[in-house]
Amino acid sequence: MDAATLDDSLALKKCDRENMLAHLKKMPSLCQIAWQMATDFDLPPDYTSVDKVVILGMGGSAIGGDLVSSLVATETKIPIMTCRGYQLPGFVDDRTLLIASSYSGNTEETLSAFEQAIKTGAKKLAITTGGKLSTMAERRNIPVFSFDYKAQPRAALPFSLIPILCFLQKLNIISDKSQEIVKTVPTLENLSRRMSESVPIDRNPAKQLSVRLYQHLPVVYGAGIASEVARRWKTQLNENSKAWSFYEVFPELNHNAIVGYQFPAELASKLFVVLLRSPLLPERLQLRYQVTCQLLEQARIDYQIVDGDGDDPLGQVMSMILFGDYVSYYLAILYQVDPSPVKAIDFLKEQLARGK
Repeated sequence: MDAATLDDSLALKKCDRENMLAHLKKMPSLCQIAWQMATDFDLPPDYTSVDKVVILGMGGSAIGGDLVSSLVATETKIPIMTCRGYQLPGFVDDRTLLIASSYSGNTEETLSAFEQAIKTGAKKLAITTGGKLSTMAERRNIPVFSFDYKAQPRAALPFSLIPILCFLQKLNIISDKSQEIVKTVPTLENLSRRMSESVPIDRNPAKQLSVRLYQHLPVVYGAGIASEVARRWKTQLNENSKAWSFYEVFPELNHNAIVGYQFPAELASKLFVVLLRSPLLPERLQLRYQVTCQLLEQARIDYQIVDGDGDDPLGQVMSMILFGDYVSYYLAILYQVDPSPVKAIDFLKEQLARGK
C-alpha cells in the first residue's frame, strides 16, 4: 500500500470506475433538493392522526429511518422505528404512519412487509425511484414520493432521510427543521472541500484516517445522535471498502464490549476503533468516551475520535456521515477496489431468485 496513491488523481479514476466520488460531492446539494421536493409533496389530511411511525426498508434505504429516529428521539412524543425484514410488526394499525422506503422499489423484504401493510388501515406512503413498490402503491392510490437519482442506494441517502424529516414536520410530529437544513448544507459543502481528492493527504483528515484503517479491522462507536451514524460508517466500510467492520453503541458497550479487549491478544494490533462524538451529547456520555479511550490505550488498541461539525443535531449527524463516506471511499482506493459494485449482494440476489 502506497498512501501517496490517494493524491494521484489518475489512480483514483482507475479504481473508481463508476465515479462514486461524484456522489459524495453531491451530498450537500442532494439534501437541499430532497428537502424542497418533500416540502412540495402533499400528504393526505388524515395522516396527522397517527400515534406511531414505522419505516420499512433494508440497507441504504433503511438507514434514513434509523437516523431520523435517533435525531428526534428526545423531542417526539410518539415512537419511530425501522422494520428490517419480511414481517410487518403486529402492532401496525390505523393509527400508524407506515413508510415503505426502497431505492429500487424491488427490495423483496420491503415488498413483503408492505403487502401485509396494505391489508391494514395504516396511513401508507412509499419512497422510491419506481419498481414494484411504486406500482403496488399507485394501484391503491397510496402516495408515492418518487425521485430520480441514478446511484447505488447508499449514495442516495438524502432521499431516504431528508423527506422523512420533512413529512414528520408537516404532520406536527417533530419541530420545524427548515433552519437546520439551511445551516447543514454549507456545513457539508465546507467539509466536502476539506475531504476532496484534490486536498493532499497531509491536510486531508479523511485520507489520513483511511491510511490508519488500512489492513485493520474497524470498529465504530457512537452514542445518542451518533449511534446510527456508527451503523452508517460500518455499512459504508462494508460496501464501499469491501472490508470487515462492526459497530457498537454507548452506553451499552461499556457494559460488555470493554471487557472483551483482552483476548485474543494477537488481535489488538489489528483492531482500530473510531469513536464518533458530538458536543451535543450529555456530559455523562462525554465522560464515557474519555474513560473508554483510557481502556483502549491500556489494551494497546489504536483509536481515533471523530467529532461532528455544525451547531445543531442535523449538521452534526450529516457531517459525521459525509466524513465516513469519504473515509470508506479512500480506503477502497487503498485496497485497489472500485467502491461502487457490490458483487456479493448481486450474487446473493441471483441465488435467491433461482430459489423461487
